[in-house]
Amino acid sequence: MTVPHPSLQPYIDAWTQSIEAISELVSTLVDGEWNRPTECTGWSVRDVVSHVIGGECEALGDPRPIHSLPRDLFHVVDETTRYVEVQVDVRRHHTGPEMTSELEYIIIRRSRQLRNERRKPDDLIPHPLHGKISVADFLIARVFNVWLHEQDLRRALRQPGNVNSPAAHIARDVMLNKLPRVIAEHAGAPKKSAVVFDVSGPVEFLRTVRVDEEGNGSVDRSPSLGPIVTFTMDWETFTRVVCGRTKAKRVADRMKVEGDTELAERILGSFSLTH
Repeated sequence: MTVPHPSLQPYIDAWTQSIEAISELVSTLVDGEWNRPTECTGWSVRDVVSHVIGGECEALGDPRPIHSLPRDLFHVVDETTRYVEVQVDVRRHHTGPEMTSELEYIIIRRSRQLRNERRKPDDLIPHPLHGKISVADFLIARVFNVWLHEQDLRRALRQPGNVNSPAAHIARDVMLNKLPRVIAEHAGAPKKSAVVFDVSGPVEFLRTVRVDEEGNGSVDRSPSLGPIVTFTMDWETFTRVVCGRTKAKRVADRMKVEGDTELAERILGSFSLTH
């Protein structure tokens, strides 16, 4: 057995904790609970677990299912959602025991693969949605995806937990890295402006997204003396809003917005569903 590169080990450990938590969560579900809706549009608990399984199957290099999607799936709106949905729809009629068995088996296989990882963190690998991506970035993306869906499942099943886990902190950094593009490009924040996110709770942080004179965005830990917008909210609300799990107006009582209201609305409207 080889030893993974030391810099990959924290991500492997975070992924392991989170995906094993999902396995434990769903191991005792009864039939009706598999059909509970989640905050992922169009997806039930079964669908979210199917998506996690499918993501790990593709990480292992398993052949993609040959499957034609129904035409009435309203949440399938483009090629990306169509690509993602195949792994979900192919399992839509699987029973609870079939789901848990496949999940347990995929965890065993993927854990073995990660224990024997020989590639370097910066080695590039192909990805159907992201093009070329480094081994480290791909593993980070898997940690983020698995933790995010663990939280989707926990909310649907009313079983909170792991909000401050190692995977949660990796997910925080992934979400923060998305903010500059959302604010500078999608929301069109003015040049030489700053937007502040003041987040409280188990994962607490203050970050400033700055747009320079060229219109490029960046994020840092330094406070801004005159931000154009300041968002103040708790960690769970931040996660749900940034990842498109809920509209800002539905959690208005858990979020304070100060500054340019039109820009704030554009920013909040630019966050989209993350699968």
